[in-house]
Amino acid sequence: MNIRQLTFRLLQVYVTVVRCGSISEAARQLHLTQPTVSQQLKRLSEAVGSPLLEHHLQGLTMTATGQALYQASRDVLGRFDDFADQLSDFQQGSKGRFSIALVNTAQYVLPRLLGPFSQAFPEVDVTVHIGNRRQVLARFERQEDDLYVFSHPPALAHAVAARFMRNPLVAIAAAGHPLTQHSSITMEQLLNERLLLREPGSATRMLLESWLQEHGLTMKKTLQMASNEAIRVGVAARMGVAVLSEHVLPSEHPEISILPVEGLPIESHWQMIVRNDQRLPQSAQRFLHYVNAHLAQWIEPRFICNELDALLHREHEHSRCH
Repeated sequence: MNIRQLTFRLLQVYVTVVRCGSISEAARQLHLTQPTVSQQLKRLSEAVGSPLLEHHLQGLTMTATGQALYQASRDVLGRFDDFADQLSDFQQGSKGRFSIALVNTAQYVLPRLLGPFSQAFPEVDVTVHIGNRRQVLARFERQEDDLYVFSHPPALAHAVAARFMRNPLVAIAAAGHPLTQHSSITMEQLLNERLLLREPGSATRMLLESWLQEHGLTMKKTLQMASNEAIRVGVAARMGVAVLSEHVLPSEHPEISILPVEGLPIESHWQMIVRNDQRLPQSAQRFLHYVNAHLAQWIEPRFICNELDALLHREHEHSRCH
């Protein structure tokens, strides 16, 4: 027996003939001629090396070999039917996996988006990588992920970006700090205090330095800290003041006050980035569609700046071209 000659189509023809009980009815259902179906059965019998069907007045009956092949064929075809169902799920994005890399500050809000999505699509496996801007940029350059979240995006020669949330940078101090007694504070006054900063490579620090440069200002006393959380705790402990994403602050923060600094908040936005030189998995596309449709359910209206429609339209056109 030459198993390699048992093609998917031959098995499909054989199962249809057995189920119909006649070659003519099988030919009609398969949209083939009767001679073609007969020829297919002959090829299948030759490949197996034994007769499969016997002709009687009552119709066709299977030989022992034919019965064994019928069971095997049903098993194979059934598995392909299951695969077709799974493939449909994959193509619709309800199964599969994708990877998303996001800058540190985005970790305070992305779970609000990923959580409901994971509940709605539990069979989508999402891998999340978190780092500062420099680290996420390195992943972007190496094409290690499917989606990227930046507040200060990279050069987009090989990618497209869409804003989806405001990320305002505000000045904070410990509750009871002398600056909290003022109704208005200049940035010069703030810079007279020790400024707690993230490391070089942080988007928050980059945006602050850029803003100060535009206004002809420079930092004086600074203290570098490893994370937003460390800075928030340091501010509460009166180690200094800071300029951080408002999203870093918990909903209730009695130990910290947002200072009314002139010119602040510094406007920033989180953006979804998709590379245009690599295929975006259907599951990642499903996530973008889901965020686009449900963002208002998870995020305060004042933070929403949803431009994902343009990104989704671009991805649709890109998929059609490939």
